[in-house]
Amino acid sequence: MKVLVTGTAGFIGSHVAMRLLDRGDQVIGFDNLSDYYDVNLKRARLARFMDRPGYIHIQADLADRAAVEAAFAAHRPQRVINLAAQAGVRYAARNPHVYVSSNVTGFLHILEGCRQHGVEHLVFASTSSVYGANTAMPFSEHRSAEHPLTLYAATKKANEQMAHSYAHLYGIPSTGLRFFTVYGPWGRPDMALFLFTKAILAGEPIKVFNHGRHKRSFTYIDDIVEGVLRTLDKVPAADPDWRSDAPDPASSNAPYRLYNIGNERPVELLRYIEVLEQCLGRKATMEMLPLQAGDVPDTEADVSGLVEAVGYRPTVSVEEGVRQFVQWYLTYPSA
Repeated sequence: MKVLVTGTAGFIGSHVAMRLLDRGDQVIGFDNLSDYYDVNLKRARLARFMDRPGYIHIQADLADRAAVEAAFAAHRPQRVINLAAQAGVRYAARNPHVYVSSNVTGFLHILEGCRQHGVEHLVFASTSSVYGANTAMPFSEHRSAEHPLTLYAATKKANEQMAHSYAHLYGIPSTGLRFFTVYGPWGRPDMALFLFTKAILAGEPIKVFNHGRHKRSFTYIDDIVEGVLRTLDKVPAADPDWRSDAPDPASSNAPYRLYNIGNERPVELLRYIEVLEQCLGRKATMEMLPLQAGDVPDTEADVSGLVEAVGYRPTVSVEEGVRQFVQWYLTYPSA
């Protein structure tokens, strides 16, 4: 297939692009190389596949309507994976306009491209953060998620609703994936695992929020990528059992689906740090702090919908995943 992948210089997008190329698909990569974090890391990710046959790169911003329209018109992708977004939960408190420009306006341009050019399937990144104030565990796509606690989460919830409206109005098959705390090699330097590793090796203290007692469905990057590709190959149809008098948020009478994708075995942050210490052979000095504003105490993914739809669930343990990350980190020259 010919697949447009946005965010190919990003953590998840670069891994997805490589897997698509490995299986013989053509990839049109789209990324603005923003300086939200180290651009050299983004360039290093791209360098792994930039010159491979079947890859075309476009450096542009999703908020640039003309650039997005030109990409669709020139390359006419059959399917689209939208992974580009302004990431970072706390960054939104200081830079709200950037989030709306990238995550909302940019996503509108993707939807319009899909509509104008008859795209067969749009897969887009959402987030477990949409569950917000919901404390019913495990988090299920079949329950309402109407109380996001951050602007980042609100923009991702808006993406879900925008995609549904286009599926309903124009019949664009759309699938949203709610990612749960993704980690692994080539990860983002603003994420906890990267920050903790750098500080421990430098002999500096690490900031441990909520005194390390909150749990997360830490999900290894390879598990995420496998789920993305299997979902891409599963084009949704209208759900014949969907009822307007008892609406299921995860499906629709339009060709639309939402799935959680995350590890079903949540791990306490203190255990995550303990595994990292073991992999590094060093102890961490921990600065214990209260829960940050906008953070939720725990996340736990119910992935039964993904299992039923594509026969897949994440399986990599934190012990193996953190080991793989540390092995990469110690060999990456700029880490």
